[in-house]
Amino acid sequence: MSPHNDSGHGHGHGHHHTDIDWEVMATELENSGELQLPVLRRTAARLGELLGPEKEVRRILDIGSGPGVMTCVFAEAFADAEAVAVDGTPGLLDRALARAERLGLGGRVAVRHAELPEGLDGGDEHREGGLGTADLIWSSKAVHHLGDQQGALNALAGVLRPGGLLAVAEGGLPVRFLPRDIGIGRPGLQARLDAAQEDWFEIMRVELPGSTNLVEDWPAMLSRAGLTRVGSFTSLLDLPAPLGEMPRAFLHAHLTRLREMMSESLDLEDRRTLDVLLDPRAAENILRRPDVFLLSATTVFTGVRAAR
Repeated sequence: MSPHNDSGHGHGHGHHHTDIDWEVMATELENSGELQLPVLRRTAARLGELLGPEKEVRRILDIGSGPGVMTCVFAEAFADAEAVAVDGTPGLLDRALARAERLGLGGRVAVRHAELPEGLDGGDEHREGGLGTADLIWSSKAVHHLGDQQGALNALAGVLRPGGLLAVAEGGLPVRFLPRDIGIGRPGLQARLDAAQEDWFEIMRVELPGSTNLVEDWPAMLSRAGLTRVGSFTSLLDLPAPLGEMPRAFLHAHLTRLREMMSESLDLEDRRTLDVLLDPRAAENILRRPDVFLLSATTVFTGVRAAR
């Protein structure tokens, strides 16, 4: 996950220490999606309700799909639709196709390789790089990796079919998984990790090509993109302690990446605390601690293209 809980994903364009290698993160991204499956399924059902029974959903675009976890959820939830995973990382698209085959959805899940934001030019889906139009467009934690976020929303709204729905997961709360006082180091480690990630995120945003400052008022941004019936909803993932093996492995990978990326922003004591949490020999290791939990809230903003 990135600073804002990136759990399913698009292709970033950062530089230097903020550059993200999505291929390296493939397993972590897929594991995150697996953990979020209950939330993702509830989200797909809610989007179906917002579209309404009268809206025929034939084609869905998952923009910044990563390994295709949500793409496959859409294929399951909308039985008559083709779900298209769109991402700039070929290895992640390969994972999306493999996942679809494992789930028996191979005939209804397709992939499109598209570098963002250039690939957001919908055009003709039969043209190389063209995405075509869709009845439902979903993007989770991908728009914030594009310099011009408003321009990205405008482009996505432009390839919606009349009556179609655009949904972007770009809000929520930072993930929580440790008590305030964990018995090693200074209390409040998680809050300091949040602050370091916010600093990282701001640097990443500044370094993006065409980076544009704007108030991240997502409902207002969707309205400016010409959409109506703008709204939002929030879903909670609540996995209490003691955690099972899979969420612990995910958190270990998450902390490992934070340790690598945020070292310059953390003091020596916090770096040492992270080292203990990641040390397989330590009793306080994240893989062993009885007090580790996983709590996250994801907000989805939606808007509808007016029917002609």
